Amino acid sequence: MLFITNRFPKGSIKTSINRKFEFDLSNNAPSNSVFFCERKSKNDQLEVGSKSFMVQLRNSSCRQILLYIHGFSNLPEDVFSAVEEFQKLCDDLSKNEILVVPVIWPCDNDKGIVKDYWDDQKSADYSAISLSRALSKFLEWRESPLNDPSSDPCLKRINVLAHSMGNRVLRETLVEWDRYDLASGVPLIFRNTFLVAADIENESIHRGNPGELISHASRNVVVYYASDDMALRSSKAANLKNKIASKRLGHTGPENIDLTPKNISVVDCDDVNSVYDFPKGHSYFRSGRSPGVPGVVFKHIFECLQTGRAAMQDVANRSSVLRD
Repeated sequence: MLFITNRFPKGSIKTSINRKFEFDLSNNAPSNSVFFCERKSKNDQLEVGSKSFMVQLRNSSCRQILLYIHGFSNLPEDVFSAVEEFQKLCDDLSKNEILVVPVIWPCDNDKGIVKDYWDDQKSADYSAISLSRALSKFLEWRESPLNDPSSDPCLKRINVLAHSMGNRVLRETLVEWDRYDLASGVPLIFRNTFLVAADIENESIHRGNPGELISHASRNVVVYYASDDMALRSSKAANLKNKIASKRLGHTGPENIDLTPKNISVVDCDDVNSVYDFPKGHSYFRSGRSPGVPGVVFKHIFECLQTGRAAMQDVANRSSVLRD
C-alpha cells in the first residue's frame, strides 16, 4: 500500500530512499516535510520518495486513484485498517478500478504532545502547508510530458475522500496551495470529491467561503451527512466550549444549497449511519450491516467513481436519501 504522510518519523526528517520508515507515535505534531512511502506489511514501511511513488501510481493496473484523508483520533494502523477494508470493497466490485492511497496526518494518541480534539484541529490546519506540497507534486506528475518529453503521460483519474476532520485538512490544504503555489486559482485536479461526515462548518462550502475551493478543484463534490452522527455531536460541544457556534456540515449538509457551487450535491445518510456504525454513526461509508459487505453509502460512492457523475434523486435540490 502506498501512502503519504506528514507525521514525524523516528530518526531524521531528511528523505532517504528505501529507508525503513517508522512513525514516531510519541510526537503527533505536524511536520513541515511530507513523506512518500510504501507499506509492505504491518510495521514494515519504506520511504520510497516522490518519483518512485508516482511511477508506481502510473504503473498500477487500476484506472483511478482515490486519496483517502482520515478523521481525528486515528493512529496510522487505524488508517491502514480502514483503507484495507475500503480497498477490498472496491476490488470485490471491480478488481482494477480503484487504488486507495491514504494521506496520514498527525492526530492525538493520548500520549503525544497534542492531547485533545481542539489541538487536532490545529494539527489539521498546520498540516496544510506540507500536504499542499504533495498536491504540487501530483500536478507536476500529471503534466510530466510537458517537463519531460520522454515520460509517458498519466491518464489515471484522481479522486479524494475526506472523512470527519479530514475535510478540514482538505479545505485548508487547498487554501494554502492557492495562497502560496498557484497563480490563478486551484486547478481541476479531482474527478470526484467525497465529503463524508464532514467536521467543518456547514456554511464552509458556500460561495465566498474557504471551502469553495473544493468545488473549484473537483468535477463533482458529494456531501454525505447524518443528523444523528454522535461523533459530530461531540465535535459541536467541543467547538461551543471554545466559543465557536456552528452546525457541522456532516450533520446537516450545506446551510443553504442555493449558496453552493452547482457541482455540489448532498446525500442524506440518516437512515443507515447508526445501523452501519453503532452507536456512533460516524464511519458509515465502508461496510454495511456486515463486515466486508458494502453498504449503500459505499455503493453510491463507487458508482460515482465508475461513472464520474453523482446520481441524484431530486435534481432540483441536488439531493438524495439513502436507505438500505
